[in-house]
Amino acid sequence: MHKLKRAAVLLSGMLLSAFLLGNPAFAASYTVAPNDTLHTIGTVFNTSAETVMKDNGLQSSMVFPGQVLYVRAETYTVKSGDTMYAIARKSGISLYTLRKANNKWDNMLYPGQALAIPTLPASGAAAGVSYSQSDLDLLARLITAEADGEPYNAKVGVGAVVVNRVKSSDFPDSISSVIYQKCDGYYQFTPVENGWIDKPASADSKKAAYAALNGNDPVGEALFYFDDSCTSSWMWSKPLTARIGHMVYVY
Repeated sequence: MHKLKRAAVLLSGMLLSAFLLGNPAFAASYTVAPNDTLHTIGTVFNTSAETVMKDNGLQSSMVFPGQVLYVRAETYTVKSGDTMYAIARKSGISLYTLRKANNKWDNMLYPGQALAIPTLPASGAAAGVSYSQSDLDLLARLITAEADGEPYNAKVGVGAVVVNRVKSSDFPDSISSVIYQKCDGYYQFTPVENGWIDKPASADSKKAAYAALNGNDPVGEALFYFDDSCTSSWMWSKPLTARIGHMVYVY
């Protein structure tokens, strides 16, 4: 019985390998992470849940952590001296997308390691996000409240974190909904909670907001920020992307 099972697994692997070799679009694998769905996986790889199902011969939309799926992506082989940030830039994708596509949230790499590289949408990736004048003003007010007195790039970094969240499938998809988002009953940004978000924006913060909304990101696609007096071990444990002034930016 065990020999038959091993033979079946081997045959299945051979057939799958032949299938992949004959279909260059299927060049990478993805290991399902907790809370993943076919929709979120499809979003990462710029395809649909239906396509992922079809490509893997799934009869159900249910997936489970640890399950390996084949995805329409390229594979990059790590070379000596590579970094996650450099690979993302070279591939024309964000560092967050590279991390998400590989469920890799640390910076450890070794030569020969294979990373999945999502292909870009046919239209290409926009540097910034769509926004209105009210979005610009709201973001500038958040920057004023969070980074007043910090260097200019720290201000841009605060704006970039909001923009990066808008781009991420893990957060709401507009500037205002990201800034006013609540998790477990708490606002994500302290100035919304304490009312400082309503104070007028400084000229420098308006300039920084405009820069961030149009694609300027000095903090390496960070999704969180805090000042260096923070005592949260959870925040400090996240991968560091930049430190500017007293501001710390992490994933």
